[in-house]
Amino acid sequence: MSNFSRRQTFQLVAAAALGARAQAQPRGKMRLGVIADLAADAEAAIRRVHDLGFSTCQVVPRATDDAAAAKLRKALDQFHVEATSVIVTGPPPEVYDFYRGPSTIGFVPRQYRQARIARAKEVSDFARKAGLDGVQGHCGFIPEDPNDPLYKEAVEAIRTVAAHCKGNGQTFRCETGQETPVTLVRALRDAAGDNIGVNLDPANLIMYGKANPLDAVALLAPYIKGVHAKDGRYPADPSRLGEETPIGRGLVNFPVFIEKLKGAGYNGPLTIEREIRGEKQTADILAAKKYLETLIG
Repeated sequence: MSNFSRRQTFQLVAAAALGARAQAQPRGKMRLGVIADLAADAEAAIRRVHDLGFSTCQVVPRATDDAAAAKLRKALDQFHVEATSVIVTGPPPEVYDFYRGPSTIGFVPRQYRQARIARAKEVSDFARKAGLDGVQGHCGFIPEDPNDPLYKEAVEAIRTVAAHCKGNGQTFRCETGQETPVTLVRALRDAAGDNIGVNLDPANLIMYGKANPLDAVALLAPYIKGVHAKDGRYPADPSRLGEETPIGRGLVNFPVFIEKLKGAGYNGPLTIEREIRGEKQTADILAAKKYLETLIG
């Protein structure tokens, strides 16, 4: 059997396994998950997801070769965890603030756009090899003016990446944050791909000062493919992003937010994201899990 045939066989087996697990999962309500960073070791990262008591995760890959995809697939199967999407980051620089963010994040900056498109396609191919059907990432500070050349160029970049993902049997999800929900919906409509959606991060909408996430659900509802459970506050200083907080200590009204998601018909994954490190991160994730379990029913 040729190398090509072995890869194709592996991909088909992985996809079949994922589909079988997905059919076995209850779809009547949201399922909790957590971010899994594959920086050090895929097995250790997915074991942590399992040991924390989660059945789903979103993964952040570093290496994207065949061996890395095989290791991830093996770990997911071993620990009976479903990876609901893969997160695209890089290549750097990516500075998540108000001053350098517009010129460094996502597909908007011209000087990084082609490298970002190439990275997104690379991650999509990695996801296909690992049997994953969702790819997501920040598209950047998409201009509110639809006549701005950067707006049109960003839309074309989203269209290009989404088309590649579609060829791999995947959805492409723009994560909320740097743009208003109205601008994001406009861009998604203009990109006009039937596999383009949104990963709704309610805290990002607050921390970037872009919207009240409770109001955003109705507008974004037709596009929501994934949701981050994260909390935060509006910017107190116009030169700095708002503060991320443990869930329940920020300004995302999670009881109402989740009810609005349910009302919009969303029953997909709810993935906890806590952007700190160490024991405090683990403690906050477990506290969030306990709290959110009471809300999703």
